[in-house]
Formats: sequence, C-alpha cells, structure tokens
Amino acid sequence: MAYDLVERRVFVSDLEVGMYVSRLDCEWSDTPFPIAGVPITSRDDIDRLSRFCKYVFVDMQRRVMPARVVAAAAPRPALNLRLVSRQTYADTATHDEELPRAEEAFEAMHGFTGRLMRDVRNEGGFDREALDAAVRPMVSSVLRSADAFLWVESLRRRDGYAYRRAVGCGSLAAAFGRHMGFDEEAIVSLAKGGLLLDVGMCRLPPEVLERDGPLNDAEWAQARQHVEEGMAILDRAGVTDAEVRDMVATHHERFDGTGYPAGLVGTAIPLAGRIAAIIDTYQAMSADRPYRAPVSQHNAVRHMYAGRDREFQGELVEQFQACIGVYPTGSLVELNTGEVAVVMMQNPARRLQPRVALLSRADKQAIGEPVVVDLMQQEDGVRRDIQRTLPFGSHGIDPRGIIRS
Repeated sequence: MAYDLVERRVFVSDLEVGMYVSRLDCEWSDTPFPIAGVPITSRDDIDRLSRFCKYVFVDMQRRVMPARVVAAAAPRPALNLRLVSRQTYADTATHDEELPRAEEAFEAMHGFTGRLMRDVRNEGGFDREALDAAVRPMVSSVLRSADAFLWVESLRRRDGYAYRRAVGCGSLAAAFGRHMGFDEEAIVSLAKGGLLLDVGMCRLPPEVLERDGPLNDAEWAQARQHVEEGMAILDRAGVTDAEVRDMVATHHERFDGTGYPAGLVGTAIPLAGRIAAIIDTYQAMSADRPYRAPVSQHNAVRHMYAGRDREFQGELVEQFQACIGVYPTGSLVELNTGEVAVVMMQNPARRLQPRVALLSRADKQAIGEPVVVDLMQQEDGVRRDIQRTLPFGSHGIDPRGIIRS
C-alpha cells in the first residue's frame, strides 16, 4: 500500500497536538526519532523536536490521538487477519514479578534448542511434544508481561549463533503475536515456527555452516537448500501445524517476489510467512557474526521500514515497529547526559521514553551497580533522553557482562 502525502511546512513552535510529522529539516539519522515519522500526542513531543529542528513537514492527511487516549485505547491491528479471533492483552504481572518465571522459561527453551540441533544432526528429526513443552512456558511468560522474557533473552549468555537465533526468533514471534491480538494457541504456533525457521541448516555440510566469512556462490546455493531440508525435518517429526509449516517454508519469500524458494508475491505468501520474514531479517541483522558487526536493533527496524511494501508488507512492518518499540528491549543507548544505558522495557504510551538501566557515568566509565530510570517519569531533577543507539561493547560496556536479571 502506498500513501500519497499532502505535506505542509510548519515551524516547530507552531505544531499542535494531533499533527503527524512526516519529514524534518535535518537527517533522521541525526535525531533519536524513527524514520516512520513523529506523531504529536503531547507538548513533550513538540519540545523534543525543538531540540533538533527549526521547522518540519506535517502530513495533513493523518491525525493522531493524544497520549492519554492512546494509553487507554485497546490495540487495534490494521489488518483483517485470518489466523484467529482478535484478543486484547494487558500485563498481569509486573516486569520484576515475571523475571524469575521468564528466566525459567528461557532455560527450558534454551535447553530444548540444544537437544533439537543434536537430534536433527544425528537422527534427522526431533520430538514434537518436547517442542511444545519448551515453547508454552515462554508464551505464557510473554502473555503475562510484554517485556520480561525479551529482557532475559537480550542478556543471554554468549552461545553459538544458531542457538541465539532460534530462541530469539521464537520469542519475537510470540511477542509479535501478542501485539497483533492472536489467541494463545496461534501464538504458540508462531513461537514454534520462529524457533524452527532455520532447523534445516542443521543438515547442511559443516563447511557451509562453519564458514567464518560470506558464502561463495556454490555455498550460497547449498545454504538455500535449508528451506527444503527444514520441511523434510518437519515431515519426519510429524509436524502438521499449518502456521509452523508456512513459516519454515516461506520465511525467505519477499513481498515483491524477489525471495526464494518459490518467488511468491504479496499475499500469495501465507500470513505466517510474511510475519516470519520480518522476524528472521530483524534477528539476522542485529546478530553478531564473525565477518561483520551487528546492526543496532533500532537501525535494523529502520532498515526494514525503508523496505516496506517492497521486501515486506508495509502494514506488518509498522505493526512490528509498534510491537518492539523505537528502542527495542535490550538496546544499548547513549543518553543526552552522556551516560550509557540499556533499554529494559517499553512505555507503550511514550515509545521514545522507555525504562532503562544506567550502566555508565557521563564520562563513559562503568558504574558498579546499574541504576534503573524510567524516562517517562523522571524525578531526580536530571532530564534524560535517548540520543542514539550503540553497538554492544561500545566504550567497553556490554550489559551481558554487567547485569544479572
């Protein structure tokens, strides 16, 4: 879907609540705002824009609700989805209350992933009942608290790429399913599919799997076979769940038809596959690889947003961005004070102001004990805002080595 914008140039001082800013007088990359645009839901949005811009461009065809209304409104996915009936979820446990259960669920899912890879390599299949037992506690955790499991997963130990990817895709699929309002059984299916996206890789030659640089043409042709291998593994395991099979079969298809293996176009790609493509790409871009540095989670989302209605269905990308936030949970960020922090959880009504844990002083020297600050409710007299995202390890700071959830 393409949108024809009717824009008007407006000085920031003349902005009003309800307007939607579609362009700035500077580069988006020089600001903390998402390239998706800036909805003006309160005077705070105008104040933040005034720090970076003199004037902006307003989309006159879009109006937004004030923050107090957005906070109270139930999520309303923009798509007419076929998977399940629409649900509305609210946290039933606080972040801190859910952490012990999230950690337990993570260990169960992580342990199963190791067994899965070993069984697939050795026997060509896996125990589908064990898959169900590993995934359900994670889904239950995500339904109780939108951020706790993602927080635990973001601070995971430094396991191999395949482990991190499987658990990461499974948990992202569950979080996205919750955001979209799917029922619990559909979310379980999405989580299983996310965990199994690359299961076919386990059957590829070691020289392809263990390559510490980009693949050559011959190796790339072999790697593409992981989709076919994955479907064969599902067959041997007796997996008949339609959403799981759709995700494994089509997670490399692209909305404009440039994907593989079938070159499907648009809604010919099953909905679960269109979701899987977004999750798979986001996870791949933000993962550390031997031959390239990871892209920050914030920039991975921006890249995908730029590819909306080409590589990915535009509406789904917008919903994914709303799900994980402008600064996703686990992102390392630098504040306007110079301090380095990690994003702990989202504030749905104020996406630019999540809850963070401070990890350093303004001079970038690590502090002994992280200090939790809610950027939406600051009471210590110091105004903090996120200035930019950072790669893990910047200034010698890696939250995975500092914070114990």
